[in-house]
Amino acid sequence: MKLAFIHWRLVIGLIALAGMLGGVLVACAPPPGSQLDRVLSSGKLRVLTRHAATTYYEGPHGPTGLEYDLLQRFAERLGVEVELRTPDTLQDILGDLVTGDADLAAAGLTVTTEREKQLRFTPPYQQITQQLVYRRSTTRPGNLSEAADGQLEVVANSSHTELLRRLQVGQPELNWDETPGLDSMELLTLVAENIIDYTIIDSNELALNRRYYPGLNVAFDVSEPQSLAWAFARDEDNSLYAEASLFFNDLKASGELARLVEGYYSHVERYDYAGTRTFLKHVKQRLPRYRALFEQTAAQNGLDWRLVAAVAYQESHWNPHAVSPTGVRGIMMLTRATAAHLGIDKRTDPEQSIEGGTRYLRRLIERVPASIDQPERTWLALAAYNVGFGHLEDARDIVRLRGGNPNEWGAVKDSLPLLRKRKWYKKTRYGYARGNEPVRYVENIRSYYEILDWYLDNEEDNEPMPKPILAIASPAL
Repeated sequence: MKLAFIHWRLVIGLIALAGMLGGVLVACAPPPGSQLDRVLSSGKLRVLTRHAATTYYEGPHGPTGLEYDLLQRFAERLGVEVELRTPDTLQDILGDLVTGDADLAAAGLTVTTEREKQLRFTPPYQQITQQLVYRRSTTRPGNLSEAADGQLEVVANSSHTELLRRLQVGQPELNWDETPGLDSMELLTLVAENIIDYTIIDSNELALNRRYYPGLNVAFDVSEPQSLAWAFARDEDNSLYAEASLFFNDLKASGELARLVEGYYSHVERYDYAGTRTFLKHVKQRLPRYRALFEQTAAQNGLDWRLVAAVAYQESHWNPHAVSPTGVRGIMMLTRATAAHLGIDKRTDPEQSIEGGTRYLRRLIERVPASIDQPERTWLALAAYNVGFGHLEDARDIVRLRGGNPNEWGAVKDSLPLLRKRKWYKKTRYGYARGNEPVRYVENIRSYYEILDWYLDNEEDNEPMPKPILAIASPAL
């Protein structure tokens, strides 16, 4: 039987208790003065990270990001708090780590041969590839030699530059510019604006941010799959590093690591990137007519107005006269029964529809058990908005039957499509449902929300070419 993790302070207490009772207990406390001992004694884990969609950012429900979630789990395991710092550049992160100004770096760092000379990396938490990006309106290069005729810029001191230097040994015609003052997302903007021809970006970063750049495309993978991992200074003290390595091994073995990664990337895997153009056009042309209504009704119901607007766009593309084949209509596409229950007498009236739909979403969120953390609670409520609360509960029951966690959106998302299969829906209370539809529904709303958040933030900054708020820095460098 696999033993659960025992907190170091508890171990020390048990050793003392065993001594008093005359018993024998063998355990290994962290060596006095070791890095792990200092972290436990101070109660703080000093971490270097980046503001980015793949690492750490401020979301609608508070701090979030894959690295952030991993760090919180590790800190909880140790019984300490995370102290985050976000240096300006990649070089600052690597330098501060080597000099001991932080305990570790969780910044989407790629494991490379050069870095391993100074740094020690944990078992990887994700695999990525480096990809060459170009404008869709230009000829797609077939290889790096063809791209050498254009202007290629990459981030200085990054894993991208390391790879290009190695490749240049066999392909001397390769040439590129290294840009110390810009990050990968800023370089993507330059490609989109036709200022440079190409850049290289990591696949996970592009997966989350390609929605913001519908004019860009991937030419090809530049590298073989590479690992992302936490980094520690390479010295004789490996106590904290060893504990972090055990943490990742346990997280992977339990399946929790895979679930975390899927939670951050699954909603963009099926996203229609071409739809971004249409969405942004409607943001400019249609949203201004209804923005005040979204803001007012969302505030009255304690919701983020951008989330309500994203729901409305998924429902009707902000068309107050939209009608579905099943008879739902209006901006929020309310059924006749739901409208009557909410006291709405004219579903095609924008004010009534938005007010009623927002109240309905608020009620659904309140019906989801309060014990479920955000944002999972909101994703479940959105699924219920589409398929009905009864079918949502049926899907959660199926999750239980399959041995999963019914409070996790990822598990419910996997089980919702099973409502189409007799083997499963005959075991439920409400029976058959087109369970694949609420999955696409929720994932689309998540993408619309994030794109709207990005657009509005950069619109306020009056930037000619918006830069994604969720991608302030290149996370996998």
